[in-house]
Amino acid sequence: MLYSTHHNRTLRLLLAVLGTGITACAQNLFIVPLHLYTGGLMGVCQLIRTLVQEHLAPGTADIAGILYFLANIPILLLALRDLGRTLVVKTIICTVTYSVFYSLIPAPAVPIVEDYLTGCLLGGILNGIGSGLVLTCGCSTGGLDIAGLILSKRGSGFTVGRFSISFNAVLYAVCLVLFTPEIAIYSIIYNFTCALVLDRVHQQNISMQALIFTRADQHALGRRIIEKLGRGVTYWEGMGAYTEEGIHVLCVCLSKYEVEELLHTVHEADPHAFLTTQQGVHVYGNFRRKLD
Repeated sequence: MLYSTHHNRTLRLLLAVLGTGITACAQNLFIVPLHLYTGGLMGVCQLIRTLVQEHLAPGTADIAGILYFLANIPILLLALRDLGRTLVVKTIICTVTYSVFYSLIPAPAVPIVEDYLTGCLLGGILNGIGSGLVLTCGCSTGGLDIAGLILSKRGSGFTVGRFSISFNAVLYAVCLVLFTPEIAIYSIIYNFTCALVLDRVHQQNISMQALIFTRADQHALGRRIIEKLGRGVTYWEGMGAYTEEGIHVLCVCLSKYEVEELLHTVHEADPHAFLTTQQGVHVYGNFRRKLD
C-alpha cells in the first residue's frame, strides 16, 4: 500500500489534502474553543486575530485562515530557490486547502472536551498526524514547515518538529505576557505533543540502515538500488555459518519512508533474499535527506 502510494502522485496529493483537513479539524474542534494557540505561523495569525477582535474590531469573524494564506506568499517565493518548483506548487495547493478547511470548519461555542489537558493531548496528536501525513507525502502546509524542511535538507540538526518547538518558545513567551499563564502553559503542552507526533509520522526524519543478504548478483542488485532509490550501496562477501556457503551482504542507509520501496526492489531481484533493518541510526557525512 505504501509503495503504491509513494509512486502515485495523485494519491499522494489527495492524502496530503486529507492531512490538511485533519490538522484544521484538530485545531478548530479542540484548540480554538479552549482559546489556546496552535503555534507556528498559524499561531501568530491567531494572535493577531485575537488582538484585532479585542481591541480594533470587536465581533470580527475568525480571519486567521485568511491571514495565514497571505503570510505564506513571501515564504513560498523564498522557498523556490531551496526546495524547488514541484514542492512549492504542492505547498500552494495544501496551503489553500488548509486555509479553506480552517475557515469553513466551525469551532464549537462550547468545547467538545472541557478538560484542558485532555483537549491539548487530543488536539496535539491529531494535528501531529495530519501535519506528518502532509510532509510524508512530499507536501507542506507552508509556514514553519517550509523553514524546517530547508534546515532538514541542508543537514542541520533541526528537524521540522524541533524547529517548531524553538520558534514557539518565543511565541508562547509573548502569550504569557499578553494572556493568563494557563493559556500559555496549555498551548505549550499542545504544541509539544504535536511536535513529537509529527517527528514520528514524518518518516523522512527517521534514518535507517538495511543489510541485505543474497546469493543473486550483488553488482546488478546494487545498481538497481542506486537507480530506484538514489542511495549508495556498500557490499562485501560473507559466509553462512550453517550452510558454510558464500553469500553477498549489501548495506544501505536510507529513510524509513524508503524502506518499502527497498523491499520491493530487492524482492524483484531476489525473492529469497534476507533483509534486516535498524531504525534510528545516526548518519553523518554525505547523506541526502529527501523531501519528496
